[in-house]
Amino acid sequence: MSGEKTFHAGQKVPQTSLYRVFHYQHRMPHEVLMRQGESFPACNKCGERVSFRLSNTEPLACDHDFTEQAA
Repeated sequence: MSGEKTFHAGQKVPQTSLYRVFHYQHRMPHEVLMRQGESFPACNKCGERVSFRLSNTEPLACDHDFTEQAA
């Protein structure tokens, strides 16, 4: 995961996208949709110890089930 930008509670969301959320010790990572301009929130349980990374999702056109060849 080196080279990936990590965001923290209070920072502004740079682009609308799915972000992977990493909590401190109480929950497994999960994904959330964040919108550009919002602030990354603090967690109700781990507070500011939560972090966010842009999810490694692919465009739909890259999925072999949705290419023209699949039809």
